[in-house]
Amino acid sequence: MTAPASPTGLRRNALGVAGIVFLVLAAVAPLTGIVVVASLVIAFGNGGGAPASFFIVAVILLLFAVGYAQMSKQLANAGGFYAFVVKGLGRTGGLIAGLIATLGYNLFVVGTIGTSGFFMQIIIAQLTGFDMHWYLWGLLSIAVCFVMARTGIDFSSKVLGVSLVLEVAILVVFDISVLVQTGFDVAAFSPEAVFSGSLPIGLLLAATGYLGFEATALFSEEAKNPLKTIPRATYTAIIAIALILGISTWAVVSATGVANAQQASLEHLEAGDLLFSLIAQYLGEPMSIIATILLLVSLFAAMLAFHNSATRYLFALGRARVLPSALARTRPNGAPQVAGLVQALFAAIVAGCFALAGLDPILVVVPAMLGIGTLSVIVLQTLAALSIAVWFRRQRDPRWWSTFIAPGLGFIGLLSIAVLAIVNFNVVAGTENPVILLLPWLLALAVVGGLVYAAYLRRAKPAVYDALATDLEKFNVHVSHGDEARHIPEPNV
Repeated sequence: MTAPASPTGLRRNALGVAGIVFLVLAAVAPLTGIVVVASLVIAFGNGGGAPASFFIVAVILLLFAVGYAQMSKQLANAGGFYAFVVKGLGRTGGLIAGLIATLGYNLFVVGTIGTSGFFMQIIIAQLTGFDMHWYLWGLLSIAVCFVMARTGIDFSSKVLGVSLVLEVAILVVFDISVLVQTGFDVAAFSPEAVFSGSLPIGLLLAATGYLGFEATALFSEEAKNPLKTIPRATYTAIIAIALILGISTWAVVSATGVANAQQASLEHLEAGDLLFSLIAQYLGEPMSIIATILLLVSLFAAMLAFHNSATRYLFALGRARVLPSALARTRPNGAPQVAGLVQALFAAIVAGCFALAGLDPILVVVPAMLGIGTLSVIVLQTLAALSIAVWFRRQRDPRWWSTFIAPGLGFIGLLSIAVLAIVNFNVVAGTENPVILLLPWLLALAVVGGLVYAAYLRRAKPAVYDALATDLEKFNVHVSHGDEARHIPEPNV
């Protein structure tokens, strides 16, 4: 076997609870979530009952988080949910999960190049008159993300923290304004509203608003006191997302009128300006312009957060020698060096192919890439929930609630959402393009590819195959009796 690509490794003790929460919430991009996700939940889901959809999904994820908190005490690894699946469902299952995660996160970054580039071109042209092609704006954005990520994960968390505070602040001001001027309509939580339209579609779309919360697992090796930090960050992130998206959506449907919310959202759907029109109405046109600018900040923050996440999956699979071991090389500050470069180049090249083909970023790039990225992450979350319940049952853990019932209920909820996402992929992707609707088959290819690759490793490279499980302990961050994080040194094998 070859030695790990770099003796440096990820930077230990770099992130506290706040830093990880900033990374997670930035990936969620609250302002973008209200502008895009909430509008879709209202328009195609359960209309004025949309706030309830966000809170119901939060309950499902909190049930999953109960088991996740227990698993995180057993395993702190940069492989994130891939590492969880290896532990619970075995090497082959983990390899499949790793391929799905790598596929989903990397394509998601391609989608963020499309969204960021498109909105930068439109908004900056409107504000300044300077018009540059969307791909060039997107290329500039991913280049800046790459440079920031190389500076270190703690630096990224600080940048994302600032952007998060700004975008949440504008939502809070809007929410308070609606509360004072109109009041929040409790009818949004009545059975008539909650079950109006399509509640299943509402839950499916609301679940996309939480994408990114699972990144807490990816930063466990870089966390201070991971035994406490990771579970706290996970609970905090889920609750924070639920409050931000749920309350702000409640403000939107209260402002439009619960009974009229679905129609109002449909009327503004093509322009995507429902929130901005309401901000102009309640706070004035200048604040609407500020919100538009903050949308660009939100989109960039999401790109940076997902770039960091995708990079760590490449790093983890490189360290496991499933992908080229060069991907595990890190800079002296602990930032994955080669994985970050490969991720940024991959995203830029794929987005560039779309641009060269003359395809519209909003009609093609974003639906295709964000659609398959979203589906991949939901499937990954489902596999992780199943893995947690299975692993603890194999250990015959006596804590039935926290290690079986809660994560089991979370698994059932996530599985339901995953099935809905596959069956209604046209809603997830926001398009009826027949080519884009074939993209879920990439997950089937990932499963087949994982099975074939696992069989090859087991036969031709048994040491690498065995290491998929044994390396989890080599690179696991353990906690001593004094609650101080320590790391088992990476052996030169």
